[in-house]
Amino acid sequence: MFDNYPCIPYIGYKDENVRTPITFPAQHQAFQPGLEYEMKPQPIFDNPNYIPGQKLQDKVVVISGGDSGIGRAISLLFAKEGADIVISYLNEHEDANYTKSLVESCGRRCILIPGDLRDENLSTYIADTTMNCFGKIDVLINNCGVQFPQNSILDITSQQLRDTFETNIFTFFYLTKAILPHMQANSSIINTTSITAFDGKKNLIDYSATKGAITVFTKSLSLSLADQKIRVNAVAPGPIWTPLIPSSFNEQEVEIFGTETPLKRAGQPFELAPAYLYLASDDSRYVTGQIIHVNGGTIV
Repeated sequence: MFDNYPCIPYIGYKDENVRTPITFPAQHQAFQPGLEYEMKPQPIFDNPNYIPGQKLQDKVVVISGGDSGIGRAISLLFAKEGADIVISYLNEHEDANYTKSLVESCGRRCILIPGDLRDENLSTYIADTTMNCFGKIDVLINNCGVQFPQNSILDITSQQLRDTFETNIFTFFYLTKAILPHMQANSSIINTTSITAFDGKKNLIDYSATKGAITVFTKSLSLSLADQKIRVNAVAPGPIWTPLIPSSFNEQEVEIFGTETPLKRAGQPFELAPAYLYLASDDSRYVTGQIIHVNGGTIV
């Protein structure tokens, strides 16, 4: 996987097929949310050492932003654990179709639904399509997001502000509202927040604000749904190598991405997906309203 990039330093694991890059070549993509197949090196979405335990056997999972990055790693891991997957994504068709092939290689079904979740009607369509195909929904993962770095709040236009909030938090409300009536007791909702919700980031003011909103949304919704025995939790990633990074940061920032963490590197999507699996499975039956931090050792 890495032979084309011999100059990149790696951390090795017991299986040499899993070597995690410490730094990245300078690169930038012009449009968000970015394309995984254009990244150098591509993110590591699979752990070949993983042994499935049927933790999600015959469950149905809806994932927004499931085509690439963190979403791809979740989709594959959940398929390994026996789940059927419904992926909502914007327009990254090549990435989405590859993720679909990964899910199907595990013997599970996968439905792709492209479109802009800022249109609330799409969430209704996703819920209806999932119910028509599978007859139930067990897990919802709200995972889509964008970020537009700016050096000052004075540079954040009203249009950028709307785009960031409508994508990062409005869609979580829309999709949750559409899916919730179809969920039963012991179902799980998992939201992707961020370390920036706790530490902030000076050039991601609006993005950090939306991630703070997601964190409180998670806690409040968990209280609201506790009597229905539907659990609501979140994962707060630190710097993870996904298409969002080269499509939002400049080339120089990409080269040093993640090196400021205590572990001195960015995380890979496969290192994050097990946190979502824990929250989706019965292993976390006594966990709700909580945030799991996967951030390379940063204390928050």
